[in-house]
Amino acid sequence: MGSTSNKAKQRWKKANCTQVNIAVSPDIAAAFKAKCKDDGVSIAGEISRFIIRHCGETTPANKKAEFRVTTRTQRRKTLSLLIKHIEAVLDAETNYMDNIPESLQNSCRYEAAEQAIAALEEALDTLSTVFD
Repeated sequence: MGSTSNKAKQRWKKANCTQVNIAVSPDIAAAFKAKCKDDGVSIAGEISRFIIRHCGETTPANKKAEFRVTTRTQRRKTLSLLIKHIEAVLDAETNYMDNIPESLQNSCRYEAAEQAIAALEEALDTLSTVFD
């Protein structure tokens, strides 16, 4: 049964993948393999994600691969980055709202900015509890 599964995987890889060969020193290869094992990720997956990031690919399949987080450390790093991005957006939205002229403070734009700020603050509060 395992043989059939492997044959099917090999057929799929042959039809959908291109092999990239690289040569690195044994020390680098060993360190990379150990790091992948510690992080709980595949070697091919990490190399694929590097190539995607390096080439700037933005297809939905590639974006999905970039955000694969399988270990607790990866999840914490991703959440920290997400919190930083939300804080940056919150700062920009607050700055935008603060610079709306007083005569337009009852406008739809001002109310939308207030709602966005409230939602971003709520998101930050929720995400911050993950680390507590």
